[in-house]
Amino acid sequence: MPEKWQGVSRRTFCAGAGAVLLSSGGHGWALPGGERSGYALVAKMDRGRILAAANRYVLEKPKTLTDFPSPKSPGGPHDFFSQADYFWPDPAHPDGPYVNRDGQSNPDNFSGHRKAMIALSIQMPALTAGWVLTGERRYGAAAADHLRAWFVTEATRMTPNLEYSQGVHGVSTGRSYGIIDTLHLVEVARAASHVAPVMMTPAEQTALHGWFRDYLHWLKTSEKGKTEGKALNNHAACWALQVAEFARLIGDGTTRGEAREQYERVLLPDQMGQDGSFPKELVRTKPYSYSIFNFDVMAMICQSLADGGNDLFGFVTADGRGICKGAAFLYPYLKDKDAWPYAKDVEHFDALPVRSPGLLFAGIACSREDYVQLWKGMNADPTDAEVIRNYPVRQPLLWFPGAHGRR
Repeated sequence: MPEKWQGVSRRTFCAGAGAVLLSSGGHGWALPGGERSGYALVAKMDRGRILAAANRYVLEKPKTLTDFPSPKSPGGPHDFFSQADYFWPDPAHPDGPYVNRDGQSNPDNFSGHRKAMIALSIQMPALTAGWVLTGERRYGAAAADHLRAWFVTEATRMTPNLEYSQGVHGVSTGRSYGIIDTLHLVEVARAASHVAPVMMTPAEQTALHGWFRDYLHWLKTSEKGKTEGKALNNHAACWALQVAEFARLIGDGTTRGEAREQYERVLLPDQMGQDGSFPKELVRTKPYSYSIFNFDVMAMICQSLADGGNDLFGFVTADGRGICKGAAFLYPYLKDKDAWPYAKDVEHFDALPVRSPGLLFAGIACSREDYVQLWKGMNADPTDAEVIRNYPVRQPLLWFPGAHGRR
């Protein structure tokens, strides 16, 4: 066996394989069909899905924040603006500050900018995946058009900060919690690392990297960014994932090292329980969805940082907590939602689960064929708006070695 197998160290593979041997009566596991990489597995599994999406989106023109102005926004036309999901008018004081109803999204909130960013996060990676699979330049060119519109062209680009995200009427024009809204740029950045070097000019690439460099600086140094990075639940994990992946795009190894240290020393020890659960998510009004969401984000951090000999999938705390344990905790409930022993989510419980990227990444890294088989049968394209909002990876093809850009 080679010293490295798709970013998984010999130590991790042997440990995981040993567990599989013990649990399966001595029959080890390789990727189904003899594939030796996650890329080959997903390319075979998702080819039809990817090309159907790419053919649909190649005909659509990019739309950015400037296409969706809001009179409620305290910022300008290039500033991302959203309102906190779970805040509503106070029945006792209809004209006063909004009050919190945890887990219950207010349908009257302005969502135009969020919808535009979600559309970007769906369309641009799908186009990139289509280009990676086929080499058809029309897909790659269309993906690059999205990057130009959002991050390069002065008339349409987004301001690289989130000063006005998830504000609360009568309370705040923007909050640190709003930084979770740009979770939808994570896969865009991953896709950009494939397509930009081929489909954009050097000047355009410099501008693209400059945008993400400026935004990364804001995430790390602004009061909102620093506060979000120190959150005690999934918000800190989402901050760390963004930091890790944006730093990957611009080649900031120092920041990626900081993200790795945060995962090992803070996120995993502070958020995962001894049984692999996420106790801070279990006490929410949507414990099922938040548990899956936080697991997916944590696994994505491991996948994002799986380079240069680093193996966060194999990392465990002194008392044995690690992402493989998190996967083991959730797997039975992803397989059978009716077995969930905690409270049901107050909203959108019936729309879950969907195809968990964490289950795929952990299935391969932790040598669990049953995880991968379950992943294969899950819904890859949810239609529920709330589920889509909390669904960070739609094109796992782009997250494995082998997804090299075409020329």
